[in-house]
Amino acid sequence: NVLNSISMANTARKIAAESGGLIECTILGKVECEKRGMGSYLAVGRGSETEPQFIHLAYKPKDGKINKKVGIIGKGVLFDTGGYNIKTAMMGLMKFDCGGAAAVLGAALTISELALEGVEAHFIVAACENMVNEKAYVPSDVIVASNGMTIEVDNTDAEGRLTMADALVYADKEIGCEDIIELSTLTGACMVALGTGLAGVFTQNEDLASELRDISKVTGDKSWRMPLEQEYNDQLKSKIADIKNCGTRYGGAITAGLFLENFVDKKKPFAHIDIAGPVWSDATGATGFGSKLVTEWVRRKGEKKE
Repeated sequence: NVLNSISMANTARKIAAESGGLIECTILGKVECEKRGMGSYLAVGRGSETEPQFIHLAYKPKDGKINKKVGIIGKGVLFDTGGYNIKTAMMGLMKFDCGGAAAVLGAALTISELALEGVEAHFIVAACENMVNEKAYVPSDVIVASNGMTIEVDNTDAEGRLTMADALVYADKEIGCEDIIELSTLTGACMVALGTGLAGVFTQNEDLASELRDISKVTGDKSWRMPLEQEYNDQLKSKIADIKNCGTRYGGAITAGLFLENFVDKKKPFAHIDIAGPVWSDATGATGFGSKLVTEWVRRKGEKKE
């Protein structure tokens, strides 16, 4: 299939090439990711014949005046078999597991065409495929993320959070983004809770929660704030690593959000947005959900606060 991580990287290059110099594109290959210690992300892509492509689009306004530096991460698993914890349902739809990446790249394109002022925006996608072969990661593996955290792989089908762990560290530490949001088709649990019409917003930051709630109403990208119950962190405790990559079947959307919090400075505004439900329509296909939300969020971040 030609729609893989390499073709997504080429799409990112095209967006940058057509941006009139407003967007710079950087693609990190396997070697560059290894140098940064991205063991969490690289573990997921080990089973694919296509090498992972770590995509970074950096948008800067023409006049160079910047009020805010923000990061937007999109889950970019181009196909998800579930790995050795292979999926027993919905595998045919797993081409939509890059819906977060699609929303983020779509927003980057729109923002460059609007030539937004006052904001520096970094769009990041850790693109890969979660496949099965003799090199693929397996349950019980212990992998190391780029912030040094060790992760016990409890389930290879909880792969998206592993790719985004290193993407979040990159946005936080290497780029120095001040505010970070992340969009992903992360859990079926969020679909069970909210159905297919709403995204789940997980954040500890009240101001960011309020911003996203208002933007959701303005753009029509419907969302609902979900809890981040700290007691559920007990589900992620591991006997052999710093953390497990998933908990029990109960509260799965919440524990996914709690897992991701380990890879961003706790002082920084950060939101995880689970778009698993609204990113796809059985009637029409891909919806583009999240692109308008990201675009408006970035636009508002460029406004100078009095």
